Amino acid sequence: MILASTFDGKRVAVFGLGGSGLVTACALVEGGAAVTAWDDNPESVERANDEGISTTDLREVDWSALNALVLAPGVPLTHPRPHWTVDLARDNGVEIIGDIELFARERRVRAPEAPFIAVTGTNGKSTTTALISHVLKSAGRDTQMGGNIGRAVLSLDRPEAERHYVVECSSYQIDLAPTLDPTVGILLNLSPDHLDRHGTMERYVAIKERLVAGSAAAIVGVDDEHGAAVADRLERAGRKVVRISVSQTLETGYFAHGAELVHAEAGRAEPLVSLHGVGSLRGLHNAQNALAALAACRISGLSSEEIQAGFESFPGLVHRMEQVARRGQVLFVNDSKATNADASAPALSSFSRIYWIVGGLPKEGGIEKLRPLFPRVAKAYLVGEAAPAFAATLGEGTSYEISGTVAAAVEHAARDAQDDPAEEVVVLLSPACASFDQFRNFEIRGEAFREAVFSLAGVEAIGGKG
Repeated sequence: MILASTFDGKRVAVFGLGGSGLVTACALVEGGAAVTAWDDNPESVERANDEGISTTDLREVDWSALNALVLAPGVPLTHPRPHWTVDLARDNGVEIIGDIELFARERRVRAPEAPFIAVTGTNGKSTTTALISHVLKSAGRDTQMGGNIGRAVLSLDRPEAERHYVVECSSYQIDLAPTLDPTVGILLNLSPDHLDRHGTMERYVAIKERLVAGSAAAIVGVDDEHGAAVADRLERAGRKVVRISVSQTLETGYFAHGAELVHAEAGRAEPLVSLHGVGSLRGLHNAQNALAALAACRISGLSSEEIQAGFESFPGLVHRMEQVARRGQVLFVNDSKATNADASAPALSSFSRIYWIVGGLPKEGGIEKLRPLFPRVAKAYLVGEAAPAFAATLGEGTSYEISGTVAAAVEHAARDAQDDPAEEVVVLLSPACASFDQFRNFEIRGEAFREAVFSLAGVEAIGGKG
């Protein structure tokens, strides 16, 4: 655990006692702060009490005596309206921060030279964070990964000079980290998201921009207009900016040319690493993630050879285009995390001959926007509540059956794919739906897919998983 010693002897209120909030409260207590914690959920309060954290309804405390309110990132700071603790803090001039801010302050005090890579963006944050961490570890670097992925940031090991931190940051976390100062900041892309929490696209962009604005080196995806504008603003402000693109040939920066990732400097281009044959990094979206990782790891001192080896051994993320197994020419891919049509588009775009398991609890619009990708689908296997509506959308142009369950769909898709003469075919679970009609969450749905795959005769696990 990273002790929040920068608040030693100070009085701190903590609101939100879920996973990261409870870790934050413990880190503050261990660091010497006088902590008063609360949560709207009584069960969370009980868990905090079990951990020895003092809890009091924060409506009843003297806010004028507090030095800070540490807010869990899921608690509304501005929209649709500020949480009542936020109003109390502002009325009393109490600063409002989050756990990422506590980490940033602790690093500056304890080991400011510790490399700190922070990753944000609308899409691809988790894959990019995991990929950078994997490459650094593969190259023998002492590496800690956390934040909005895996472990709460304050549960990581304490800052030391040679310890690398790779931290995924959501917009909520950035909004609570006013002095965030990574060694390398990454902004992958920007599209409308979480506007219910931020109010406008302009505010959402401004919050994301803070992460790279405070970085010693800013890596910015410039394939969308918002990212391109951010890069231009940072450059005009004298910041070090590294642009990345999967759709443009850049004069200076990193770009993708087919499977080759290229670095350009004043028009001189040099291919550095290749994604050819790296199944866990298929698709343009993953090429962008890989470009960001390539740039960050080179800034961190890794060679192209070390980065190439790390890419080739990267297993990917569970439930996100996860390569599960093979049987002959048939590849089984678990993309259960794809809970709407936009999320399914990258997987459908990455394969050319697909036996598609799709359905669940449908979202607004269904799969209509995926229609341009239907020619890639050899056959669809419809499951859950969405099956009748999706059958109507697929119509006569795409072969389909109503399988009902994921287990039945895997069995039927595997049978049909085995007889396909194509060099490689894919049985793909990419539901484009929520899971809640049949499963408690997408993780359990993904595990059901994996279990069904490994119940088939003759399948071989990929990457030692099984």
